[in-house]
Order: sequence, then C-alpha cells, then structure tokens
Amino acid sequence: MKLGTPARTTGDGGTGVLEITPDTIVFAKEGSGETAANGVFAVITMKDKAMTAVAADEPAPITGGGWKWMAPDGEMIGWDSGNSTMVTMGKYDNADAVQPGAYQWRSQVFDLTPAQAKGGTLIYIDGEEKAFRWEMPSTDAGPNLAEVKKQLES
Repeated sequence: MKLGTPARTTGDGGTGVLEITPDTIVFAKEGSGETAANGVFAVITMKDKAMTAVAADEPAPITGGGWKWMAPDGEMIGWDSGNSTMVTMGKYDNADAVQPGAYQWRSQVFDLTPAQAKGGTLIYIDGEEKAFRWEMPSTDAGPNLAEVKKQLES
C-alpha cells in the first residue's frame, strides 16, 4: 500500500477493528530536543479509527505486534531503535484504546541510518498477527507536514 491508504486491522487481543491510515512522514536529524543516534529520525503519523461497537487498540510490542521499519536492504528496525522513544509530539502521542465512533492521531518514530532511511516499508502487525505494509517515500510527504515539523520542534 502507499502512504495515505487505510487498512482495516484487528485490535489488540482480537478485540474490535481499527482502520489505520499512515498519512505523513517526516525525516529529521532532531526531534523533541533529541538527536537521532543513528543519523535520521523517520517520523510517521497515523489516524486510528474504531470501526466497530467496541473499543480497539494497537497491540503492544511485547506481544509481537505493533510497528516495524524494513530498510531497502530488508533489515528490520524496531520501534525502540536509537533515540526513537525519546521523541514526543503532543497531538500524535495518543495511546489509549480508541472508543467506538472515534479516532486518534498517533505516531511512530524510528532512529535510522541514512541508508536505512532511503525509502523503506512501514509494517504493522495487528491483534491477529496479520502484517500490513506501506511503501514509504525517501522524502517528507503527506498532508500534515507543517504541523508535524512544528510538533518536532517543541
């Protein structure tokens, strides 16, 4: 799939359905006062929308679910790479279950080497261990660029 394409995914523990849409990617050497340990932060924002009558959430990485980055050479990079966990962006830091009829903005940050950041594949593993893949551009893209860059400066 391409950036901006929604995917219907199963929530954590098989509960509920989340429509997840990665919509913006920003590459930055710094974010939230932190410097990328490996050279480049890849910051991806997404909209998570509950699609059923029960709340749904993204699975926690400890369960094997959640987000990963696959570099152009096939190397897999986890959500906790380098200084990635130190980058926060108020509007995009939601982590609660999404209630029926509602949506939340979230983000995922990867601390990559310059070679790993030359495009890649964003991978999400849902509550049924199904993988969803989005091809990522190697340059900033998406409708919320200005807002994400401003949030990274905070």
